[in-house]
Amino acid sequence: MSSMIIIVFLSIVTGFLLLVVLYQRFCLQAGIRRNLREISGKLQEIMESDSDERVYVFTEEKELQELAAQLNNLLDKHLKVKADYRRSEISSKKMLSNISHDIKTPMTVILGYLEILRLKGETPDEMLLKAECKAKEVMELINEFFTLAKLESGDMAPKLSPIDLCELCRKSILDYYELLTRQAFQVEVDLPEEPVRVQGNQESLSRILNNLISNAIRYGSDGRYLGLTLRVEEKAAYVDVTDRGKGIEASFADSVFERLFTMEDSRNREIQGNGLGLTIARDLARQLGGEITLMSEPHVRTVFTVRLLRCS
Repeated sequence: MSSMIIIVFLSIVTGFLLLVVLYQRFCLQAGIRRNLREISGKLQEIMESDSDERVYVFTEEKELQELAAQLNNLLDKHLKVKADYRRSEISSKKMLSNISHDIKTPMTVILGYLEILRLKGETPDEMLLKAECKAKEVMELINEFFTLAKLESGDMAPKLSPIDLCELCRKSILDYYELLTRQAFQVEVDLPEEPVRVQGNQESLSRILNNLISNAIRYGSDGRYLGLTLRVEEKAAYVDVTDRGKGIEASFADSVFERLFTMEDSRNREIQGNGLGLTIARDLARQLGGEITLMSEPHVRTVFTVRLLRCS
């Protein structure tokens, strides 16, 4: 009888110990899963916010501690690569700005000499006129590079003030009146009668509108249509510049704002621009707290939209 009691007792103790072991193992696995979820969540948060934080895990498990340490090593290397890239990018942009500035001076002198030679001649020499034309094209490209380099290096911070966007739109379209009339464009302008004030810069906004309008005339010329519309919401104003030309295929939609990207054959100088106008317009819009977007249905409707913040 006593031996039976002992056996039962030992069975109970053994079962209890087994339950304790299973419970500890369950708790351990649950703790590991929780720590892994915390590590995964923190990594996602760091990558999405691009912050300089590190992964910390509070556990006695050496494997998890080693995992966190290796992840932090990777994050350190990522930060170093990112910092090196930023330094290299800033250095390249400043170098481009300096080179553009240095080239402008001799090109200005060359243009001056060419003009003097042309004015001195009784009848302008054809080769001289061509040389002057090409020098002006080079000068125009240098000026665009110089502007872009200053924008991207942070050396061109515009002073912001309230600007009447309606009046600026009217002035911008009038600047192209003679060209649009000569090329038989149908022009539609839809602007509010009341002033629409945005937080901006007169020179920057004029440059944005001029670049978009000239782009529509150049690449949308076969549609012979130009539309300029100003739409207003509570906190933002939108300027739509529309043409009905050949448009932009969806596969190129993300590339049109890249530097030196052009849609036309490089041999057709009468149509092709220098590939910097849209890049400059986008960067200027972003400096003003806005953005430029594109919507295009080839041969039907192509719209570049500038979004700007209204004055409060």
